[in-house]
Amino acid sequence: MADIFQEIEEDLRRERMKRLWDRYGLFVVGALLALALAAAGWQGWRWYERDQRAKAAERFAAALATAARGEHGAAIDAFAALGRDGPAGYRLLARLQEAAGRGAQGDRAGAVGIYESLAADASLPPLYRDLAVLLAVLHQANDGDAAALSARLEPLAAEGAPFRHTAREVRAALELRRGDRAAAEALLRRLAEDATAPDGARRRAAEVLASLRG
Repeated sequence: MADIFQEIEEDLRRERMKRLWDRYGLFVVGALLALALAAAGWQGWRWYERDQRAKAAERFAAALATAARGEHGAAIDAFAALGRDGPAGYRLLARLQEAAGRGAQGDRAGAVGIYESLAADASLPPLYRDLAVLLAVLHQANDGDAAALSARLEPLAAEGAPFRHTAREVRAALELRRGDRAAAEALLRRLAEDATAPDGARRRAAEVLASLRG
């Protein structure tokens, strides 16, 4: 008797499962298919990204090797191309290398233009934008508007700013160039007495201070 009841219960369960499947089966299949496609798409995208990064790394290394051989024009062109179509990280590095190459070849305007575009790029982290400002100012320090350039570096020279020591040193040179000796000495003294500053920067600041006082 118990076997009969068990068979009836199993029949009822199968009937309920059949009705549920008839009603929702397509949705289940669709959901599983969507999950499978999403997983495959994600894996495919990850593979594509890895492939693109690997190719960008090869192009970047090849451009560096080209520069090391003294083929500066070809290296600049290679960095410029990678800066246009490479992955984000390599694009930034390539543009910095392109700017450095242009500056070394005497194309200061080209270098400054790249640095200024990076400084204005809101998609970049502040650290790299600040670096671009600093490099743009350095390329104009000898004959640019000293007052304007020094003012541009003021935020970068603030306490806690990552490039504060270099910014203070460059600002001191700019203040000397514009004739404000007091402002230059204040910056140099602060740098010379800053225990967190690199030894080289502290030594140079102390030497310039000594020469100014002598």
